[in-house]
Amino acid sequence: MSTVALPTGRARGVAGELRKLPAFVRRDFLVAWSYRMSFVSDLVSMTGQIIVFYFIGKMINPDVLPTYGGTNVTYLEFAAVGIAVGVFIQFGLDRVSAAMRGEQLMGTLESVLVTPTAPSTVQLGSVAFDLVYIPIRTAVFLTAVTIVFGLNLSAAGLIPALIVLIAFMPFVWGLGVATAALLLTFKRGGGLVGLGFVAVGLLSGVYFPLDLLPGWLAAIAEANPIAHAIEAMRDSLLGQASLSSVLPTVALLIPCSVASLALGLGVFRLAVRRERRRGTLGLY
Repeated sequence: MSTVALPTGRARGVAGELRKLPAFVRRDFLVAWSYRMSFVSDLVSMTGQIIVFYFIGKMINPDVLPTYGGTNVTYLEFAAVGIAVGVFIQFGLDRVSAAMRGEQLMGTLESVLVTPTAPSTVQLGSVAFDLVYIPIRTAVFLTAVTIVFGLNLSAAGLIPALIVLIAFMPFVWGLGVATAALLLTFKRGGGLVGLGFVAVGLLSGVYFPLDLLPGWLAAIAEANPIAHAIEAMRDSLLGQASLSSVLPTVALLIPCSVASLALGLGVFRLAVRRERRRGTLGLY
């Protein structure tokens, strides 16, 4: 007679933690919806960026731009994909730390962390809403830009681009969790996030081709996983790259994402343990 294996205690524990995530999503959605003006300001900000880069593109020689799939692209097409991914990176670096900082300022961080909820669940729950919202926001943004400015973004490249984005998301989340750990420890550090984003924009090809950098700096940028993710997104959306064409990049991003996530979670646990020992977890 066959028997059905019962879930182990560990499996039940993981399932229990996952069941808590919808509560985080619901909370953050209600908070975001209560500040509807932030959605409008976000839209205005992105629109302003695109308009600026539209006119900048008129001054740029198309010959300095790379080709994708054998097709020449305009600077606005080149920059639009970079801006979309760049904003996603900025959200990832800022929102995890901002969520932790918000819990500190409201005096709820210590209360949340002393509940029978794993720290990793708190971290994931803090960004679960963004993990749903940001890909939708990115897709809407690119679609709107394509319609308004007549960009030649390939619909066939959406699936490969989405696969790259999914493989890339944990990498950014890991960096965001590590940033949250720094804020828990040093209480201040928003400037570091801004400095990090400037470095990302310089060394990842968000706004300009990496070939324009000095040789030694371009060599450093070529080792940047973010640069590989952005180029794969451009290959997909501008060059109609197939899924098989971006798989090497996905294979590169997955171990980088695993390492970034493990590092971020490890550093965060150390920071929480330190602050608990010092009795300063709730201080800001």
